[in-house]
Amino acid sequence: MHPQFQQLMKQAARLTQSGDLAAATAMIQSALQNGGASNAHNQYDDTNVIDVQAWEIPNPDYATSTTATSHEQIITPTRKPVVTGDTFIAGSFHNSSGQRGYKLYVPPDAGERPLPLVVMLHGCTQDADDFAAGTAMNKIAKSQGFYVLYPIQPAQLNPQKCWNWFKHNHQHQGRGEPSILAGMTGKVIGEHAIDTQRVYVAGLSAGGAMAAILASAYPDLYAAAGVHSGLAPGAASDLPSALAAMKGAGSKKPIHAGSGVPTIVFHGDHDKVVHPGNAQSVIAASAGASARVETLRVPGLNNKRHSTKHMYRNAAGDIIAERWEVHGAGHAWAGGTKNGSYTDQAGPDATGEMLRFFFERSLDNKR
Repeated sequence: MHPQFQQLMKQAARLTQSGDLAAATAMIQSALQNGGASNAHNQYDDTNVIDVQAWEIPNPDYATSTTATSHEQIITPTRKPVVTGDTFIAGSFHNSSGQRGYKLYVPPDAGERPLPLVVMLHGCTQDADDFAAGTAMNKIAKSQGFYVLYPIQPAQLNPQKCWNWFKHNHQHQGRGEPSILAGMTGKVIGEHAIDTQRVYVAGLSAGGAMAAILASAYPDLYAAAGVHSGLAPGAASDLPSALAAMKGAGSKKPIHAGSGVPTIVFHGDHDKVVHPGNAQSVIAASAGASARVETLRVPGLNNKRHSTKHMYRNAAGDIIAERWEVHGAGHAWAGGTKNGSYTDQAGPDATGEMLRFFFERSLDNKR
């Protein structure tokens, strides 16, 4: 039995045991189908960013139960052949919790060997193309060789295209958007030569909050997380508590304090949309309260912004989390390009630092 097939089936077993039958079914379908084969705005404006909305428009075409049913459509994947050039392709995933589209960046010569996968969750008012352009993630993926998955939140399901991080039914394994996003990740893993030990998730703002939820809900799927200008799992359960948490007051205790998933956080200390204090809550949800903290001043070069880097070590002395406090920055992706919205070109390179943090870790070595 091929190791890739074994890894898919092990992950499916863990998902089944935890009750997420929809994501487990997608993972099993991927494994069996492959049969063990080897093979917007240029400048950010804090006043225009909306991270929550008062309602979620239901989608009557899809069931909302947390378990797979006989009526659920499972997309059966087929492993793609080796392609010499890079591509940016569109697709969709559907399980009992709903459907979402996505775009997937496939690097040159993909399929020759298993490569890492980075899942990128856009912020409000953004989409896959905008987020890819602003973070320049595909450009680095082309040079370093890894896949990038961009799930898409449509306006039909959230007027501002925000991920519904603040709703209680979108915060747990096997329910709502976490189930859809984990199932989508499993589908892509089954279709492509991806190293299942090196799958990561990152996001901005509402996408950052959902990335933190995904990491805590699926620690056996994602080896590390990147949260930019986001909030911790459990920071809110409805609209009023979301608004309070974003202002830095009234936030609730994270759902999974000390989940153990390595996390790197970026947050501007002048963020007027999501209070900078939320960054520490994200770290607490990952590293716990007992982690030892070391602080390092990171000077900005060539008129870039200065930062303070906080490194969190466990009892064994391993760095399990990082928090970058970007001085003078607002609600925008640090070091992003002018080709995407809500980017801060004067900031440090959040994309590069997240990838450095990710690729130092895998599921079998989360230090």
